[in-house]
Amino acid sequence: MAASAYSSLLSTPSLKKPSSALSWKLPLSPAFNVSVSLPRRARSRPLFVVFAMDAKPTVLVAEKLGEAGLNLLKGFANVDCSYNLSPEELCTKISLCDALIVRSGTKVSREVFESSAGRLKVVGRAGVGIDNVDLAAATEHGCLVVNAPTANTVAAAEHGIALLTAMARNVAQADASIKSGKWQRNKYVGVSLVGKTLAVLGFGKVGSEVARRAKGLGMHVIAHDPYAPADRARAIGVELVNFDEAIGTADFISLHMPLTPSTAKILNDENFAKMKKGVRIVNVARGGVIDEDALVKALDAGIVAQAALDVFTVEPPPKDSKLIQHENVTVTPHLGASTMEAQEGVAIEIAEAVVGALKGELAATAVNAPMVPAEVLTELKPYVVLAEKLGRLAVQLVAGGSGVKSVKVTYASARAPDDLDTRLLRAMITKGLIEPISSVFVNLVNADFTAKQRGIRLSEERVILDGSPESPLEFIQVQIANVESRFASAISDSGEIKVEGRVKDGVPHLTRVGSFEVDVSLEGSIILCRQVDQPGMIGKVGSILGEENVNVSFMSVGRIAPRKQAIMAIGVDEQPSKESLKRIGGVPAVEEFVFLKL
Repeated sequence: MAASAYSSLLSTPSLKKPSSALSWKLPLSPAFNVSVSLPRRARSRPLFVVFAMDAKPTVLVAEKLGEAGLNLLKGFANVDCSYNLSPEELCTKISLCDALIVRSGTKVSREVFESSAGRLKVVGRAGVGIDNVDLAAATEHGCLVVNAPTANTVAAAEHGIALLTAMARNVAQADASIKSGKWQRNKYVGVSLVGKTLAVLGFGKVGSEVARRAKGLGMHVIAHDPYAPADRARAIGVELVNFDEAIGTADFISLHMPLTPSTAKILNDENFAKMKKGVRIVNVARGGVIDEDALVKALDAGIVAQAALDVFTVEPPPKDSKLIQHENVTVTPHLGASTMEAQEGVAIEIAEAVVGALKGELAATAVNAPMVPAEVLTELKPYVVLAEKLGRLAVQLVAGGSGVKSVKVTYASARAPDDLDTRLLRAMITKGLIEPISSVFVNLVNADFTAKQRGIRLSEERVILDGSPESPLEFIQVQIANVESRFASAISDSGEIKVEGRVKDGVPHLTRVGSFEVDVSLEGSIILCRQVDQPGMIGKVGSILGEENVNVSFMSVGRIAPRKQAIMAIGVDEQPSKESLKRIGGVPAVEEFVFLKL
């Protein structure tokens, strides 16, 4: 009934819409309302649809939620608080629910979405991380996923400082000692914080609050975060530095970075070896950013004097864990957000997001993309891939410590400006720029908000070309201004990092780096080499990769003039070892090189 009613409503003559609007409401009775958002070029299918009938929607709250949040939900929906459900019980209940709210203990798997039979419209994660929600399955089933990323900021920062001070003065160990009947004043001599250097790795909301408090304790604070606004750091009195400098000069290290592929086990054997002997480490972020076996070795070797950990790779950790039982480690059971005030704040934030989604509003805290009409995706799909990969390439070319502030995107097209909606392309570029080192999942819904939140000013420019408008775009160009580059040749004549790409036979290609023209497929990963243009270079580099069984998919050379400087762009299917990359860099004619992971 709903499908046929919806089809007839779309053709209703009384439908009124503004000429440039991307969403509007159909004029229906209060008992039946449909909110529809459509792209400009294809209005035959909905991007995001919410139905509201006479009956209130049902919200299943599967884990404990603060009373203020529950009251907000009850004002709009029927609320079913059923805690400690087994996976089977959750799958049974979910077909009767329009929304589901969980914390970190409930797995929202593909089976949950399949069992909902299409009724589940929104999943709310009361907290920041969404590791327990199958985002791909949610998107496939047209279900929006929202989280609550801001309410527990102060609580997490306070817990980080609590662990910092408790570790420095051996509070936990001394407490356990005296309760066991001992009096060991000489054993638990601590260290002072005043004048010591604290490195904050991840200078977002929580990291910034930790820095403020550490400054109040008389510490010298440095920070590493590619997206940290320099003006915010200066206002707090924090110096932004690159990663190696941060870990190499710090007396204390406080981790506040998300768990992403680029940050997983970022504190490993190699990086522990770069630290000052006797460094002390605090982690209230994500357990997986530390290689726990490597940390045990560093503790035993005296490289790391102490560690204070609130999070672990596996939670709860094994009882016989060498890390947990280590005498120089202070641990708490993931208490970062566990204050009464934070719990109430998270409850309200997630309740507001869920209610808004059920009303058909698209929340800025959405972490997955809404459904896009098939015909629009079919045409834009290769350009969407190109856009994200250009963003990923560009941000990897930025040198550590250089905050990304100003990004310019240029689209060259023969289509009229109002016949090419670039929101999705802009969102994917933003996704490529931000996601590699952020816990935020960027999509069409939250891309602009997320960029603004991180101080990134992204401007767009159109280049109108003559020719057939059948192809939506000729090329996309991404420029990042006012930054240093890991690969100097990526800097254009006007001083910005510049990368440009095209779609050829349905495949995204990198076609320009800085002032050099190249042509390499954006599949796998890329090695860029600036070299003296001379015979045999392709063979030398190819031989090094071949010896390690690294498959080369594409290779292209762009040069200024014969026998002058050239850039070689090499597409590889596998990541070369560090030794192979060093050998490439050691080829006499190679002046600089960089490996870029796509």
